[in-house]
Amino acid sequence: MMRILLACLLSMLSLGAWAETVEGPKVVGETFEYATGGETYQGYLARNVNDEEPRPAVLLVHEWWGLNDYAKSRADQLAALGFVALAVDMYGEGKNAQHPDDAQAFSKRVMSDWPTARASLEAAMAKLREEPYVRGDRMAALGYCFGGGVVMNMALAGMPIEAAISFHGSPTQAVSDPQPFDGIVQIHNGEADGLVEPEALESMAKTLSDQGAEVRVVQYPGAKHGFSNPESDAQADEFDLPLGYDAAADAASWQSALVALDRALNKD
Repeated sequence: MMRILLACLLSMLSLGAWAETVEGPKVVGETFEYATGGETYQGYLARNVNDEEPRPAVLLVHEWWGLNDYAKSRADQLAALGFVALAVDMYGEGKNAQHPDDAQAFSKRVMSDWPTARASLEAAMAKLREEPYVRGDRMAALGYCFGGGVVMNMALAGMPIEAAISFHGSPTQAVSDPQPFDGIVQIHNGEADGLVEPEALESMAKTLSDQGAEVRVVQYPGAKHGFSNPESDAQADEFDLPLGYDAAADAASWQSALVALDRALNKD
């Protein structure tokens, strides 16, 4: 027995002699202010401060509730994986909604005035490009619910992003004059989502495809609206909304999105 223990100890010591030890990602998040049209926006920027190389940027667009902790946590996850992640503020001054009525009013105001929404996104992207840790020529957009609708319209508007990825996004077309877009579009949707009209989703996907996008729509059986957010069940109970978290759909859609981001942003 002693010989076996001694052999194991020697094996561990020899492993330590040649094994390389490196420091993992250290994700730091901070407020990221930008302004346009007399409005100030308070986004949330997350990045790995142990990485000195300029990295591709991902704009993350929040649900209709506003830029809350859920959106920030997703930005942190993207930063840990090697991206510079900016969770944008679509409502201005960091406003959040505490009730669905307010959330609906905030989101409707944004989607009914696409030129202003686009200007705020462009201001965020322009300021990002000024940062030395950002590769300004490599950007993508990812959004949830209301934010999914925003990123689909970013692609429809031909904005300079390599990919637009929507999770249970509202397929409302806010862009009146679609432009060519040859990037990746992923639309992750729950088959049991009562808030997304199948006809509207099909129309959005077709319009994007007609503009040159590489479009992929993924339907998740039994998944409801908000399937990617663990807080959806509590929100459904509190406000009597047709929401629901689905762990399998969450995991599968996130993995698919990461593969698409890697293909779009880390290409040589």
